[in-house]
Amino acid sequence: MCRTANSDWFSYQTQTFARMRFYSYLNSAKTILGEYDGSIPFAAWLKQHFKSHKKFGSRDRKIVSNLCYSYFRLGKLFNEKSVEDRLIRAQFLCHDDSELIKELKPEWGGHLTKSIDEKLNLLKAETDLVFPFVDELSDEIEKHTFVRSHLIQPDLFLRIRPGKQKTVIQKLEQAAVSFSIEGDCIRVSNATKIDEVLEVDTEVVVQDKSSQQVINPFKEHWKQNQFMSWDCCAASGGKTILLYDHFPKAQLTVSDIRESILLNLKNRFGRAGIQQYQSFIADVSSSQFSLNKKFDIIICDAPCSGSGTWGRTPEQLSFFQKEKIDYYADLQKRIAVNASGQLKQGGCLLYITCSVFKKENEDVVANILVDTNLQLLKQEYFKGYTEKADTLFAALFSL
Repeated sequence: MCRTANSDWFSYQTQTFARMRFYSYLNSAKTILGEYDGSIPFAAWLKQHFKSHKKFGSRDRKIVSNLCYSYFRLGKLFNEKSVEDRLIRAQFLCHDDSELIKELKPEWGGHLTKSIDEKLNLLKAETDLVFPFVDELSDEIEKHTFVRSHLIQPDLFLRIRPGKQKTVIQKLEQAAVSFSIEGDCIRVSNATKIDEVLEVDTEVVVQDKSSQQVINPFKEHWKQNQFMSWDCCAASGGKTILLYDHFPKAQLTVSDIRESILLNLKNRFGRAGIQQYQSFIADVSSSQFSLNKKFDIIICDAPCSGSGTWGRTPEQLSFFQKEKIDYYADLQKRIAVNASGQLKQGGCLLYITCSVFKKENEDVVANILVDTNLQLLKQEYFKGYTEKADTLFAALFSL
């Protein structure tokens, strides 16, 4: 066989192997998507799936995971197409470089670096189908930009703990981690294994940029350093750590409906250096809720649809049920009204959601004003959808 023929044969074999490999990844992603039912977060489900299927190496897991997450970012877009076709289209829309596209759809390869709008036009796609609940959005949300943002993976944000900036920056530079910094907020790639570089909760808190800003209305209004605070839906305690870092003399109280959450929170507070605080289990939404204590500040980070964070959990675009919006809105109203009964005269209640739905935000605020003696000081959206970040809502009330 001549040298030219041998070279052509080798090139053909290499190309054939590459195509087979990519189709193998597509088939693995199809199997995973067919088995997942949305009952638990996809990240947790996928971790367990890979644990049960040892055939996937680290590179395989990364590629297949990427295919699945990109697929979910489509929402209802291209629902009429096959799963394989949607997987390929998702890769094209969600990435500006993709070996899979270059190999399996070479006619699209030259368009990978184009804008999302240009790619959508090329595929003749209806953008609103990405986010199936556009009619529920607040009027404050710029719909086109918000919907389109779901095709882009958000960045990872860190908040530097007080006095740790020099150490954090030095460690990131030594580990050759690419980052940008604005005040105490650091932006890194979502793929960064930050716990291998920094002491999480001690040196930095993993906290979205918008989440870091939600207490700004309170900071602008409240001028005291010593006060009693209650985080009535504490969950992982991120908002209380944020409050503590700005007001270290505050007397902290936290509660949640789940004992397991408070146990995890205890460990996190330990890493954060918070030793003095009170905690208790409570269902603040219950009509039987009562508490023989008053607080200067109440943080009500209410359970919600999480629709402002679906860029991080894009499976919700496919599995979230619209009727849950009303469920959460009712729950939020009961929690906020009941919690407000524990507020001291002259105190403040900060109502927070990570939702973009009017029913969970402006409508709940209106209900609070009707059912309590609270006065609204300020309400606003922290719009992360233009910054590869989450979108949150906060409303500050006073008594």
